[in-house]
Amino acid sequence: MATDNQTPATSAPKPVAGASRVDRTTPALPVTEDTAGGRTTIADGVVAKVAGIAARQVAGVYALGGGGARALGAIRSVVNADDLTQGVKVDVGETQAAADITIVVEYPVPVHEVAANVRAAVTSAISSLVGLEVVEVNVEVNDVHLPSDDNTEEESRVS
Repeated sequence: MATDNQTPATSAPKPVAGASRVDRTTPALPVTEDTAGGRTTIADGVVAKVAGIAARQVAGVYALGGGGARALGAIRSVVNADDLTQGVKVDVGETQAAADITIVVEYPVPVHEVAANVRAAVTSAISSLVGLEVVEVNVEVNDVHLPSDDNTEEESRVS
């Protein structure tokens, strides 16, 4: 008794190198009072700033960005020139956005909970404040901040 269990092999389309994560095509909108008056373009920097502010407000997030970015950010904050987009990279299309957020988590807050809360906060902020559909928010936890890191007074080697 022979059975033919062969099915044609199919695979999901593979992303093209350098391809965007968001749909950058212009949707065909009907002409209404809202769209007849002109076109609104939202810069990538606006979306990045909204995402950065939302991520910083999550409990358990100590800072945004990797080591080098945080060092540069410390210099900026001394001269009152904070960069709210530090640690944030976004791709913005006509109707969609995607974000990559790099964070430092405070110890002993559960890292997976902080990452999930950052993802939810960033998605909510971009959707409600900017009006774009969020297709993905990737969270990279770069470091864990220990409370003892704040108390790093060096002892004098001479008396």
